Amino acid sequence: MRPNDDLAKTTHDDAEPNPLWGRLALLMFGLTVLAFLTAIDRPEWFHLKPATGTAAAMVYASDHGSKS
Repeated sequence: MRPNDDLAKTTHDDAEPNPLWGRLALLMFGLTVLAFLTAIDRPEWFHLKPATGTAAAMVYASDHGSKS
């Protein structure tokens, strides 16, 4: 019986993958999930706020209207 030449010609990478890359990928996934869960619990982080005192005064004036 003749051996299968297609299987004989394929190269096999029998080297173990570096466990550091797997651990780093798992760590990054975990940190991403943690950041996501923390962010969805704090919607106030995503509200835009005036950056300067002048901008804050203009927002205050437009929200409350002028009384004079």
